[in-house]
Amino acid sequence: MSIIVGQLAPLAFGLAVIGSGIGVGIIVGKTIESVARQPELQGRLQTLMWIGIALTEALCFIAIGVAFIPFPVPVTP
Repeated sequence: MSIIVGQLAPLAFGLAVIGSGIGVGIIVGKTIESVARQPELQGRLQTLMWIGIALTEALCFIAIGVAFIPFPVPVTP
């Protein structure tokens, strides 16, 4: 059982990084689309884009931190 628990942390880390990459790609793509539609709002949209990227990356870093927490191995009777 401890072998399975030990292999779940890297899996969680990989999924967090993949999810974060997809999220950042969507945020940047939608910002580019929005600037193409309304160029006069570029400064405001770019600021919101950077805030969105920071929050998305923060979730990834939280997931990475949780992946390294040593959870106790369940004891089987």
